[in-house]
Order: sequence, then C-alpha cells, then structure tokens
Amino acid sequence: MRKFVKLACWTLVAALVPLAASAAEGAEAAASALGPGIGAGLAVGLAGLGCGIGQGLTAGNTTAGIARNPGAAGSMFVNYILGMVLIESIAIYGLLIAFQLLGKMG
Repeated sequence: MRKFVKLACWTLVAALVPLAASAAEGAEAAASALGPGIGAGLAVGLAGLGCGIGQGLTAGNTTAGIARNPGAAGSMFVNYILGMVLIESIAIYGLLIAFQLLGKMG
C-alpha cells in the first residue's frame, strides 16, 4: 500500500509541476494555452484512474471471498455487480464533466 501511495504522489507531482510552471508565466497566457481541454482531460483521467483502482479492489476482494466461502457466491455476486455499477457511474460523471468543460470552449 505504501508503494501505491508513493506512486500516486509522484504521479500527481509530475502532472502538477508543468501546470504550476505555466500558471507562473501569467494567468492570461496559461488560460489561453491550456483552456478547458486540460480540465476535461484531468476529469476523465482522474475519474478513470479512481474507477480502475476501485474496480480492481472490488473484483479481487470478491474473488477472494468466493474462494473462502463458495456457498455465499450468489449473494456476493449480486453485491459485486451493484458495486461495479456504482463505481462505473463515477467514470460516467467524469465524462459528463469533461463534455461540459469542452462545451464552454470558443
């Protein structure tokens, strides 16, 4: 878990340093250069990243639970599908936010 947290922190640093550098050059220049496209990309990317992590953890834990108690597979599967649907809705919200941001271009 510590390796994942460290990787996530370094990924955020690597993504945010160029943004901070461009913002330091001037808000007007940064806004015209980046525009809403960078926000849309971040919305979809971060939503996809979070959903991928959540789905991986859900699938792994459900598989482990079914392996430990095969008799409860039916009820675990229903909860698994419901969880996956709710996790995937977060990615769809990220996509909708990206579309809204891109609709404000121009």
